[in-house]
Amino acid sequence: MKDKIDKIDKIDKIDKIDKIDRAAALVYDQNGAPRIVAKGVGNVARKMIELAEAEGIPLQKNEVLVEALMQVELTKEIPPQLYRAVAEILAFIYRLERAKSHASASPDIHNS
Repeated sequence: MKDKIDKIDKIDKIDKIDKIDRAAALVYDQNGAPRIVAKGVGNVARKMIELAEAEGIPLQKNEVLVEALMQVELTKEIPPQLYRAVAEILAFIYRLERAKSHASASPDIHNS
């Protein structure tokens, strides 16, 4: 029975991995609009996500936006039509970073 459950769990994990077929990465240096710095399909997309997770880079799943970003040439700024969607992602990332900095700035209290 345990072997059957392990096999189902493994299939479920593979299925979830296989659904990641596109990824795009942005950089925003506050000089102009955000730019596309990487994009990939299939194994490349999965590797991009794996590396981002390993480096602690925030990820957000938005299939519609990724599809639009895939149309933008590498190193080019995103078009004005995508400003709002990307601004929402940047705001999300800034909130995460602020929460992290507040958490690390709070002293740990240990009772002996």
